[in-house]
Amino acid sequence: MSAFNRMTMVAAAEVLAAFHSHSDMEVLEVQWGISGRCAGSSKSARIADLARIAADEQLEVMTIDGMVPIARTLIEAAILAPPSTKNTLGWKKLIAGLRFDGFEVVEERAETEPEYPWRQSTTEITVRLVRMLPGDIPELDFREAGNEVELLLDRHGLVVARGHLRQAMSAFGRGEWASANGALRNFFESYLNEIADALGYQGQGDGKVKRDFLGNIQPPFLLSQYNEWNENNQKPQYVQGLMSRMHPHGGHPGLSEEEDATFRLQISLITARLLLRRFDQWGR
Repeated sequence: MSAFNRMTMVAAAEVLAAFHSHSDMEVLEVQWGISGRCAGSSKSARIADLARIAADEQLEVMTIDGMVPIARTLIEAAILAPPSTKNTLGWKKLIAGLRFDGFEVVEERAETEPEYPWRQSTTEITVRLVRMLPGDIPELDFREAGNEVELLLDRHGLVVARGHLRQAMSAFGRGEWASANGALRNFFESYLNEIADALGYQGQGDGKVKRDFLGNIQPPFLLSQYNEWNENNQKPQYVQGLMSRMHPHGGHPGLSEEEDATFRLQISLITARLLLRRFDQWGR
């Protein structure tokens, strides 16, 4: 399986096409050994063929770094986009997809000393694709986490939470960070509420009351020995702490907003997988 999801592949092809002509793309296709397979008369057809090949086929192509999978080659070509292309929806989708895959684009600047003293120094900018987290640690594949969470939500009929997760994923894919954050907050609270109802909670009450129920039932669903929940509100509590983290005051526009939305998506999926697995095993 490719290290990158289909949204990432399509977005990379869109970005590449935004700053390459048909002729430029044809040269790349010859270099990558897929000449004649992306022969659509329109840019959109060419993008679709290129993205499909990158997503579906385990091709390795020759690059200056040796033989590299075509999916990564496509992405590394796309992230060299000029500043004008980085204002497009395609670029936002590419960055969002890469973050969901566990990667980010890093720009490094280095001053180059002039060859002669009467010349000015120059700044060389290098763009690299780097992993956000180690790739060999189990349970950190966010696509895998997302798929398992969706499966468990569907299996147990947690339809409200499933709807909020779909909204969050869709907004994240469009680069709409505030909308994604709001939907993730609703997702986190909804699946805990629905689990409480499924485990016997009755009556009215807000989410905090239902989370207290999950910590008080016997056996407890939220575990005090892991500091997930505690009857004493002054003690550290992971679940309530994460709920507070998902409801900060004020916005943080710019890059920090992107990074915050990525963090929220990642920690939401990992936490949901842990708790939904526990719910799936409940009573067995």
